[in-house]
Amino acid sequence: MCEPGGVPESVCVLGLGLIGGSVMRAARAAGREVFGYNRSAAAVTAARADGFEASSDLAGVLDRAAREQSLIVVSVPMPAVGAVLGEIAERAPGCPLTDVVSVKGPVAEAVREQGLDARYVGGHPMAGTAESGWEAGDAALFQGATWVVGVDEGRDPAVWRQVAALALDCGSVVVPAESREHDDAAARISHLPHVLAEALAIAGARGGSLALSLAAGSFRDGTRVAGTAPALVDAMCEANANALLPVLDEVLDVLQEAREALAWHSSTSVIVAAGHEARLAYEKRGSGRKVIEGIVPGDPGWLDALREAGRDGAVLVALPEEEGDAR
Repeated sequence: MCEPGGVPESVCVLGLGLIGGSVMRAARAAGREVFGYNRSAAAVTAARADGFEASSDLAGVLDRAAREQSLIVVSVPMPAVGAVLGEIAERAPGCPLTDVVSVKGPVAEAVREQGLDARYVGGHPMAGTAESGWEAGDAALFQGATWVVGVDEGRDPAVWRQVAALALDCGSVVVPAESREHDDAAARISHLPHVLAEALAIAGARGGSLALSLAAGSFRDGTRVAGTAPALVDAMCEANANALLPVLDEVLDVLQEAREALAWHSSTSVIVAAGHEARLAYEKRGSGRKVIEGIVPGDPGWLDALREAGRDGAVLVALPEEEGDAR
């Protein structure tokens, strides 16, 4: 059951928390048929109350996905990914498969272990809030956001188009990236901020009631993601430990140098100037991103071309016309 161009009419979302629930809402708002699974009966009940087809029967949901050849979206915490992929391998191995997990290398490895690699293209929408659960979902969560779509070797161009089309339907722009490069980048701009937010929150709390009563915008903004459910933060950071550890070492070096400069020279100018410059560079880059054009999935060298475009920070805002299916 596919639309013209090979894009599946239906989307099967496994895991109905903040991200999975938002995917369901956004995909349905874009005209897709959606249905999903969640282990928790409470989330299923809440989703049904909002008019969505949801079930805690994973086997039944996957059997339907297999019948309809739905695009399956894995949206469970990393510790549960292996078990869910095992069920997919048993009941719906021919379906196109993606995920919205915040690390890509470990998911890709788990996909290969289950023999699902031929139909898999990884994904990661760079959007979220500190809230969690079905009730936190929002159809507008991905509007204008960046959605990473994997370009590891051997990706099927037809599945790649389906995954990119879902991201675009949800309101995002697509950035192509390899799993390893994604995880290295995510360690710096997603997982490290969570660790630093926890540290900042701890420092404020140790100041007692007076410190917390004085806390204003900088403390609030700097600690926002520390409000995320601890199990979710543990899952993403621990799964990306290989990339996160060297970045933590870099930051510890920066902080140690700043401490020494303050202790010996009563100066914070080096870290403040460098940080200010880095922030301005980030703001400037976000103001005018390059748009990917003329790269057709399936054409010779398409994966290499998309990798290079992604490394340059370019984004895909629309799928090109389909012109063949050779890798």
